[in-house]
Amino acid sequence: MASRTQPLEHQQPDARPALADRYRALRALTTALAAPLSDADATIQSMDDASPTKWHLAHVTWFFETFLLRDRVPGYRLFDDRFPFLFNSYYEAEGARIGRFARGMLSRPALAEIVAWRAHVDDAMMRLLERDDSVAALIELGLAHEQQHQELLQTDIKHALFQNPLGPALWDQPSPPELHPRGGGDLGPAQRGFAPARGPRRRGDAGHGGDAGEAPWLTHPGGIVRIGHDGTHFAFDCEGPRHDVLLQPFALSRALVSNADWLQFIAHGGYRTAALWLSDGWTWVQREGIAAPLYWRQDDGGWQRFTLTGWQPVDPQAPVTHISQYEADAFAAWAGARLPLEAEWEALAASHDNGGGVQLDLAGPVDPRAELQPSLHGNCWQWTRSAYLPYPRFRVADGAVGEYNGKFMSGQAVLRGSSCATPRGHSRETYRNFFYPHQRWQFTGLRLAKDQ
Repeated sequence: MASRTQPLEHQQPDARPALADRYRALRALTTALAAPLSDADATIQSMDDASPTKWHLAHVTWFFETFLLRDRVPGYRLFDDRFPFLFNSYYEAEGARIGRFARGMLSRPALAEIVAWRAHVDDAMMRLLERDDSVAALIELGLAHEQQHQELLQTDIKHALFQNPLGPALWDQPSPPELHPRGGGDLGPAQRGFAPARGPRRRGDAGHGGDAGEAPWLTHPGGIVRIGHDGTHFAFDCEGPRHDVLLQPFALSRALVSNADWLQFIAHGGYRTAALWLSDGWTWVQREGIAAPLYWRQDDGGWQRFTLTGWQPVDPQAPVTHISQYEADAFAAWAGARLPLEAEWEALAASHDNGGGVQLDLAGPVDPRAELQPSLHGNCWQWTRSAYLPYPRFRVADGAVGEYNGKFMSGQAVLRGSSCATPRGHSRETYRNFFYPHQRWQFTGLRLAKDQ
């Protein structure tokens, strides 16, 4: 998923007790996220981009066993020397591995054996934490890595359950209560600060986006701003080095685009209007028959969407999610706006709370929700128009962990923020998530931008 790389700075020794507590809590959350699944549920793989839950549980354990216990504990013996071939992801330095497409064929080892392996590694890791201060930085990377897989575990099993005609629910309880006031109706695009163009529109016509005076926009005067991580705490290497960027005056919409907004886009023929789309996006729409966000369907009762609690009515006021960058870009053109640059997003986010918004706190059903006070973080990852490329003076680290990020800087787009499935505290204003423009099985949405 998201940003892959290693820490920029070692933690101080006095952080060790807190690190042990965080390790225990994080590993327990991963276990709780998988608790409702049967062995069969945890084994299935719905597409090459996704992985089985059992594989996620095993891979993050392989990471700790390989890069910490094997390499840092004299005399440590692997739990099973066959497992590295099965659960290495993409680390060429660690040798041959099973094909990504074949992860769903691993009916053995059983889920119970993976759980036993996790317990074995946890015991050894706690002993390592008690006696070795020098591994704190690498453990920080391992914790951040597992948090990424906590999110992937949820989105991958959602995609897998969606393939089942029965529409099974992962969690029995309903989604969390709505956070918007009832009875007031939803604000349409014009009231939210953007509006669809009147009459035919072509790409490149997007400018100030409807009647901007009616809506809350977050404005920025532009100028030279510094972005990127400063190296004072843990971050992934793709978040730095810190550097200067020149921005023109701009604004971002305070609220994310909602399902109600998206329903208007559909009703106005957004998926049928080639002029709104990038060429690659229009080819994708035509080839794949795309007519709505992923997990949406329409029947006599209206629009529904598949969630981790099964099929539910589309909540008009919740942020739209499971859209591709192609769809986000087409909507922005239709609304008379554009997608943000990642530097624009970061320049505004620097003064906002990274822990705000709807993010993951406990195991349970996750779903985007409308908020009384919109946050720049939470609910869904926000597409930008920025390519995922190295910052000036970026250097790939030596060794296997150097493969975590740099080699993926080709053909992908940056997303900013965090989602309802992101563990709270994982993301920050410098965090760079990335996916290919057509991918949409993650909780991906959009916040509009305009020139001032």
